[in-house]
Amino acid sequence: MTKRFGFTLAEVLITLGIIGVVAAMTIPTLIANTNGAKFRSQFKKTLSTLNQAGLMAQAQYDFDYAGTTLTCDTADSDGKTGAEQHPDVAMSFCAILNGTLTGQTYQGTVNDLKRNANGEEKTYTLVSTATIPADYTAYKAYTLADGSIVAFDPDATGCELAIGTQMTDTVLAAGGALESCLGFIDVNGVTLPNKEVTCTEGDTTQEVQTPCAVKNDANHMTDVFPIVFHDSTVEPASNAAKYVLTSAK
Repeated sequence: MTKRFGFTLAEVLITLGIIGVVAAMTIPTLIANTNGAKFRSQFKKTLSTLNQAGLMAQAQYDFDYAGTTLTCDTADSDGKTGAEQHPDVAMSFCAILNGTLTGQTYQGTVNDLKRNANGEEKTYTLVSTATIPADYTAYKAYTLADGSIVAFDPDATGCELAIGTQMTDTVLAAGGALESCLGFIDVNGVTLPNKEVTCTEGDTTQEVQTPCAVKNDANHMTDVFPIVFHDSTVEPASNAAKYVLTSAK
């Protein structure tokens, strides 16, 4: 009786086929989980950076997001706007970020942001939005040192939430106290998907008080997070973004 060593070609091909099927089923999930964890971590980091900027501005220059009186487009007493505004002279969102952050770059409006698409320059565009206003392209934008984008309403000034007032959709909606204090963070910069994070279970809404859940899949755990500025604080402006901030995974 002859002993056979090794595998036949048919056995090898069958094994490779099984491995291929398993890989096709599991790799997309692994990638989605990895990206989701990265987006979640970067959102928390960027939110912390903006909160530190508000606190630092209050400590060093005696004003924060609530104390702003100028927009980025309004010239200060030295005739400076945007990237040139400094909190020693101007009380604006741009002055706060210019004076408290390092490595940041003022980009003008969101509509000025560009991305490379197979060698072709394209304007940065959000794929879809659940709560971010359609006129977000006029928002003022900064790129931070880590590549994330921070954008905010061009009319943002005096973003104060009265003591004892709960953060609800009422203060975020049109006519609310923080209507002009909205913005967003794109943790992935101009790189796709450029899509707002949305609820996997429940409706995505500005009703931050309404619970929802966001799973680590590519359709929901994405790279754009609505935010709202007030006082020395920056916090989520949608229930989906709030879930990501307050959940561990």
